[in-house]
Parts: sequence; structure tokens; C-alpha cells
Amino acid sequence: MTANTAHETASNIDAETIDPVLEPLRRRRRSRWLLGVAFVGAGINHFAMPRPYETIVPPSMRSRARHLVAASGVAEIVGGLGVLLPWTRRSAGIGLVALLAAVFPANVYMARTPEHFRKIPRWALYARLPLQPLMMLWAWRATRD
Repeated sequence: MTANTAHETASNIDAETIDPVLEPLRRRRRSRWLLGVAFVGAGINHFAMPRPYETIVPPSMRSRARHLVAASGVAEIVGGLGVLLPWTRRSAGIGLVALLAAVFPANVYMARTPEHFRKIPRWALYARLPLQPLMMLWAWRATRD
């Protein structure tokens, strides 16, 4: 075996050994990036198109709909950016889980009053309900190191 062949074999073994170790880290990094970008984008959308968000605010809070939509938009942007920064990641995860819990009543309102949301299929209104806890789980897991 030549020195060059031995080096190539060692490189292949190292790559094969290391790749399974690094792959979960790569997946976690992609997950964090996707989570952060998704929340930043959603938060920006609260300001670009506030009306759809204002219409899903439950009637008991409707008088503050504009402020609630702006506050949740800011929280999504700040939380999404926080996920991308290692020193704020854990706090951002907690904040995003809390935000998702805080906006859950809007999803329940939509599912309970489908006549107010005729453009959205009824199944989609109900499908959002179990997605919220899954989003919470994603935010939690992606921000734990």
C-alpha cells in the first residue's frame, strides 16, 4: 500500500465515521434556520398584510386587534431572529412556545366559527389545531442544545 493510498483510505474511513455523528448536528442547524426564517417571515407578514390577522382575533379582543397583531408580529420577528443567535436561542425558544400558546385562541375561534372564514376549507380550520402543539414542540426542540 502506498502512502497516498493509505491516506485516501484513512480519509474515507474518517468521513464515513464522522458523517453519522455530524448529520444530526446538520439537521438541527437546518431546523433552527428554517424555524427562524419562518417566524421572521410570518412576523413581517403581520405588517405587510395585517387585515387577515386582525380578522382572526376573537371578538372578546377585537377592540385591540391592531395592537395584538402588531405585537405578535414583533414577537415573531424577534423570536425568529433569536433562534438564529446562539446566545439568545434558548430564550427565543421559550418565547416562541409562549407566543404559539397565546395565539392558540385565534385558531380555536376560527375552527368554532367557520361561517366567518368561508374562504378557508373547514378541514383546514380544524387541521390547524393539532399543528399548533407540533409547532411548539419544534420551537422547543430546535432551541435546546
